[in-house]
Amino acid sequence: MTGTLVAVVAVVAVLLATAIAAVWLRTRQVVTTPAERAVHDTLRTASLAARPLRRGLDATSAQEAAPHLQTLTGAQAVAIFDAEGERLAWHGLFPGLSEQMRAAAVRAIEGERRVLVGHASLQRGPEEVAARALVAQPLIVDGAGVVGVLGVVTTFDPGPAMLGVLTEVVGYACSQIELAELDASRARLDRAELRALRAQISPHFIYNALNTVASFVRTDPDRARELLLDFADFTRYSFRTAGEYTLLAEELRNIDRYLTLERARFGNALEVRLQIAPEVLNVTLPFLALQPLVENAVRHGIAGKDIRAGSITITAADEGTDCVISVEDDGIGMDPELLRSGMLDAVADSEHGSGVRESAHVGLANVDDRLRAAFGNDYGLVVETAPGAGTKVSMRVPKFRPGIRP
Repeated sequence: MTGTLVAVVAVVAVLLATAIAAVWLRTRQVVTTPAERAVHDTLRTASLAARPLRRGLDATSAQEAAPHLQTLTGAQAVAIFDAEGERLAWHGLFPGLSEQMRAAAVRAIEGERRVLVGHASLQRGPEEVAARALVAQPLIVDGAGVVGVLGVVTTFDPGPAMLGVLTEVVGYACSQIELAELDASRARLDRAELRALRAQISPHFIYNALNTVASFVRTDPDRARELLLDFADFTRYSFRTAGEYTLLAEELRNIDRYLTLERARFGNALEVRLQIAPEVLNVTLPFLALQPLVENAVRHGIAGKDIRAGSITITAADEGTDCVISVEDDGIGMDPELLRSGMLDAVADSEHGSGVRESAHVGLANVDDRLRAAFGNDYGLVVETAPGAGTKVSMRVPKFRPGIRP
């Protein structure tokens, strides 16, 4: 009886396993049909071609992308040229046709159109006898014109289907190169904005700092030497060329140098309070994002007051996944409507000299733009102010953001 039961159980197990296998095979056939696998392979190949092209078109990226572009076009060889007609890469058969392909690429660049050389016009040696045609199609990017040429060699006469595929592949390659151009333009814009910010610092602060140092040279040489060292460290940091981002701790260290020089200038008229949570000192933020806020508080908050003293409070608080940094002064404040409308220059002449209040707005706008570019629109500046009520400028910075490092 026991033997019979075991045999029955074994048969049931085999039948169950067979049923499961059949269902799995049916499901697998439905989910991974040849068409689906072809789409998957094409998308993966396109992704592999896109990665190097997103860095821009040069010899290295062309050589990395060429094998994948050959797979996408189905050609027997692929050539990539730059905008001057110089060959960047050749992948596949028939390298002996390189010069004829280059001549076709130059014609494609000059005419900004596809050039097809059929078998009757090809000059072929014994190793190229199987080649039937070559096609050179320009890579055209909006706003930049022809940035290069993609050429293919086939062992058949390219018909409308082949030419259509080539056009689609070229369009895809152009879109990736265009994204690389946009990234490069964005990086150039960021550098230009940073240069503008540095230019704003130099005329207003450096003159006063040097005058302050000079005032101590005779009366207190040791103090003058210390201030000069602080000034040298401040300018070295502010005008460094490496990196678009920095740590909050580094930014605060440089602000301390700045405030040391300003306190030497204003004496007891300037009081500074710091409320910094230690756990946010390693937060990454755009380089010189905090400096303009503090300088603005001194120049337009304290220096413009009629009374003899003013205060600035710098706060950095830990708020979950974010760090919130604020700079607050009890100075003269400003009209929120003028701040929103960007018309601060309208009150410049009547209040603090031509262009002074406008430059404050430019500095804040510069920081606001760079924060949003780095972290998204949820991370711009927030300004709270009113005439005679001081100004508080706050920024929210994520404590961690992939790809952003000092």
